[in-house]
Amino acid sequence: MISYENVILIIIATALISAIISGMYYARKTHRKVSYILDALEDKETNFRFDEKKVLYRRFNKTLNRIRLIFEKEKLEINEQERYYGQMLDRVKTGIVVVELNEKFSGKVSYCNAAALNILGVATLSNIRQLANVSPEIQECFENISEANNEMRVSFYNEKGQTTLSVSSSETSLQGKNVKIIVINDISNEMSRNEEMSWNKLIRVLTHEIMNTVTPIASLSHTLSMDITSSENKPVNREELKLGLDTISESARGLIKFVDTYRSLTRVSAPVKKAFYLQELIDRVTQLTREQISASGATLSYVEKSEDILLYADEDQISQVLVNLIRNAIQAKATTIDITAEIDLNEAVIVNISNNGNPISKENYEDIFVPFYTTKQEGTGVGLSLSRQIMRLHNGSISLVCSNEKNTVFKLQFK
Repeated sequence: MISYENVILIIIATALISAIISGMYYARKTHRKVSYILDALEDKETNFRFDEKKVLYRRFNKTLNRIRLIFEKEKLEINEQERYYGQMLDRVKTGIVVVELNEKFSGKVSYCNAAALNILGVATLSNIRQLANVSPEIQECFENISEANNEMRVSFYNEKGQTTLSVSSSETSLQGKNVKIIVINDISNEMSRNEEMSWNKLIRVLTHEIMNTVTPIASLSHTLSMDITSSENKPVNREELKLGLDTISESARGLIKFVDTYRSLTRVSAPVKKAFYLQELIDRVTQLTREQISASGATLSYVEKSEDILLYADEDQISQVLVNLIRNAIQAKATTIDITAEIDLNEAVIVNISNNGNPISKENYEDIFVPFYTTKQEGTGVGLSLSRQIMRLHNGSISLVCSNEKNTVFKLQFK
């Protein structure tokens, strides 16, 4: 016969087993609900709601529904921000193209604003390979542009005429993907304005130089003519006549020299290119400028940061560019002239020529490349303009990087 104590123990054991089974069932169901909501939120799905009427799960279901509402609110705010930034980017005049980067570059475009489509003249852009139909140069530029390039310029023709773009890029990571953000600006109008300003400056300089020479000739010849006419019955002062004619002759020779200098700018011969080591060219330039460097007390150094740099160019013309830059440095009273050369990530040869001479004022940064513009008494204002033409004929560029009390740096880039 079962005793009273045993009955009590059986009841307690039964209750414990029921509680454990109920707890396990509740835990399994709770785990399933938590797994479900996590899977749904991971897929950005919020179209679910748990029943809050059941007494057993009311509090827990309320908590899950609250999590859903918080996530849905955040999702709406993010979507609203995306629409805001999207509308803002569509209203700017700068073109923005986001290209996905992966191990095998596919050129897939993940974002392109309205300004970029308008500048490029396309309705849609899903891959940069589409740009080959606009211009192969633009496609190549978009593929090769990187943070190391700083800025690239490319021109193409369409129904609007010639369009010149300024292109720059940066790389970052978005949602776990590496992307390249390409920024493009149409600088055609700016280039036209700069060209017009350059022509206006050139015309002013030409007018100034010619008038400065022709006016004394006209005045002096008129004076001599009047003297001869008024002294028909008097002996002519031969010394004054000779002095006047010598002055006219000297002024005429100066004008002829000026015209010849202008002709040298307009008749730069096509470069005769060949391959040569840059070190050999620097040695040649050093010999050509040795006397001037020695007379000024300056020093010239050359550092090659990449090994065995080869150039495919006209050696005489590039020598002329380097000699001009060194002579300008000497005339600016430089005591040290440093030349460095390297090959950048895009296989372009970069040559920097720096000196510690008198700096160029910021107002003259662009003027120094205008023909006949000079701040030196004996300067012709041709050297840098001619150097820029030579570099353009080599598909390269020359630019003033900086000029301050410490140093002045010019950069030659051979692409």
